[in-house]
Amino acid sequence: MKNKRISPVRLIPLSFLVAIIAGTLLLMLPCCTAKGESTDWLTALFTSTTSVCVTGLVVVDTYAHWSFIGQFVIMVLAQLGGLGIVTVFFTFIILTPKKITLGERMLLKDALNMNEGRHLLHFLKKVVAGTLIIEGIGALLYMIAYIPVLGIKKGIWASVFQGVSAFCNAGMDVVGPDSLISYRDNLLIMIVTMVLIVLGGLGFVVWFDLSHGIKEGIKKRFSIIKIIKRLPEHSRLVLGITFSLLFGGALLFFITEYNNPETMGSMSVGDKMLNALFQSVTLRTAGFATVPQEKLTGISCIIGYILMFIGGSPIGTAGGVKTVTMFMVFVNAYSYIIGRNENIVFKKRITEEMIRKASAIVAVSVTTVLVLTMILMAVNPVSLEDALYEVVSASATVGLSRGLTPNLNSLGRCVIIVSMYLGRIGPISMAIFFTKSSSASNRIRYTNGNFYIG
Repeated sequence: MKNKRISPVRLIPLSFLVAIIAGTLLLMLPCCTAKGESTDWLTALFTSTTSVCVTGLVVVDTYAHWSFIGQFVIMVLAQLGGLGIVTVFFTFIILTPKKITLGERMLLKDALNMNEGRHLLHFLKKVVAGTLIIEGIGALLYMIAYIPVLGIKKGIWASVFQGVSAFCNAGMDVVGPDSLISYRDNLLIMIVTMVLIVLGGLGFVVWFDLSHGIKEGIKKRFSIIKIIKRLPEHSRLVLGITFSLLFGGALLFFITEYNNPETMGSMSVGDKMLNALFQSVTLRTAGFATVPQEKLTGISCIIGYILMFIGGSPIGTAGGVKTVTMFMVFVNAYSYIIGRNENIVFKKRITEEMIRKASAIVAVSVTTVLVLTMILMAVNPVSLEDALYEVVSASATVGLSRGLTPNLNSLGRCVIIVSMYLGRIGPISMAIFFTKSSSASNRIRYTNGNFYIG
């Protein structure tokens, strides 16, 4: 009998599931709570899921309920979830004399969602090293603000925890019960958090393209515009979409919340601009809050749905359907409207397979959000606005809530657990699944059907 191996399509989601179960068992230990009492399994499962899936929705206060050991477990789970379980596993493998087989390389390629398998190990080393360096710098900068307020021990720990949480887009902190609302006028904390969120959400490929482009630009004295123009098309596209969404979203929040006394109405114009930008950034799957989400206007909620659903960019720590995926869908629609036979971006052709994959991911994600929202409303007496915000936030691994999460009943919490898990593994698994075309049915050609569309 042939030795059957689990395919990456199943192994990657399974790795997240194993990590969630292990995290649940650890968090149930009495030593993980501040009171030294065992946590019930559903609360431990919810916390483990939100950590591994780098979501940030919580049913108990992270800073108060969990001990240092519990918070450390949460941080490690968030780090594992942000980088990917398979990615972290291979990081330890390359530190040993063991040689990585071709099959293992293919698994790593799928885990990183890369289009090609060349230089994978070198890329992996750069990803891990870059992650640790950025998180470390972020932690040091946080210490400047937190140590004078929280003291040395707590200030250092809060800084390290938030450095990992912000970069991995986990959205959790250990500084207080109201996220970052108490620090919404602290320029250092706000800027450091936004930078970490954006860097994590840009994607590792964009990092290295930018790093190479800047080094080359400095050496050859290129202008900033020329450096950007010389970047590969993927990185140019990601940067263009990312900053359009960030500043476009900030402008919309600035307008819609300008006179809202329960969010930004009482702030100075400068603080309004800063907090509007932060709200736009954090909706890119980070989950930190500087204004109460339940007090947002209806228009702001709609903007939030859209930004959360889109999420960050491919091959990074962010969730959502991803910027490039959504862009592909809109480009395809635009090309059809203007009568163009091909989809062209930066004078490069987008393949039919890319369009099919992007359309499938968006369609399945929309369906999942709608179905889970209806189920949540069926098991909990909540409004559509709050339920949709909760499910979109969970499935896009954002972690923002309109105050609903702690008040959910057991069934409601189970719905959100499923949403977070599907949101974390969904885009990865879907991308892998829809690139497989070895089915025998693909060799059969049928006659064209007479269907009517539109």
